[in-house]
Amino acid sequence: MAPVDVEAAIRAVLDPEIPVITLDDLGVIRSIEVEGDIVHVVMTPTYSGCPAMDAMRERVQHVIEAAGLTAAIEVTLQPAWTTDLISARGRTALRQFGIAPPGERGAVVVPLGRRIVACPVCGSEDTEVTSAFGATACKALRRCRSCKEPFEEFKTL
Repeated sequence: MAPVDVEAAIRAVLDPEIPVITLDDLGVIRSIEVEGDIVHVVMTPTYSGCPAMDAMRERVQHVIEAAGLTAAIEVTLQPAWTTDLISARGRTALRQFGIAPPGERGAVVVPLGRRIVACPVCGSEDTEVTSAFGATACKALRRCRSCKEPFEEFKTL
C-alpha cells in the first residue's frame, strides 16, 4: 500500500464510541509519518484515562498491519486535546447522529445548565440538561422542550 493510501486508511478509522466520526475528524490523530515500512502515528486521547484509547490504538494498528507495514504508535497527553480539534465535518456527523456538537471554547466558562444548545433533531434552542454525564464523561444528557426528544451534548472542553 502506498504511503498516501495507508495515511488515508488511518484517517478513515472510526471512533469506537461514536462510530459516525473518524479519529481524524475527532482530532485524536495528531500526526502520521511513513518512513519506509514503519508508520509513526501520534494520538491524543480526548481526556486522560479515556477507556476507548486502547481500542483506538488497536484499530489504527490493525489498519497499518493490514497494509503490511509496522506500526509505531505514540499516545501523548501534550498538547492536550480540546473540542476545538473536532473538524467541521466531524461536527456535522455528530449533529446528524443526534449528538449536539460542542460549542466554541472561550474565555468565559458557561455552566452546563446555562449553555444554549440546539436540539440536533428539530433545531430548537429550548433544551435542558437532564444529567451532567451521558454514556461517556465527555457528554451530557439533554432534552428538547419543543420536540421532547432526549439527546446527548458533546461537552466543550
